[in-house]
Amino acid sequence: MSRNSVLIPESKKAMDSFKMEVANSLNVNLKEGYNGDLTARQAGSIGGEMVKRMIAYAQNNMNK
Repeated sequence: MSRNSVLIPESKKAMDSFKMEVANSLNVNLKEGYNGDLTARQAGSIGGEMVKRMIAYAQNNMNK
């Protein structure tokens, strides 16, 4: 199995939407499709912020 394969196909649309939301909040011009014009720092900031938000969401829901 590929490392980047989608385990739950239904989640792809939600994750793409989440990525766009995070990019907008960071003022990174992310568009549908190819984004080769982004710097590594910009792309990394999107992924890093997504992970931070997912961890915070999980922690908040574990306490309930």
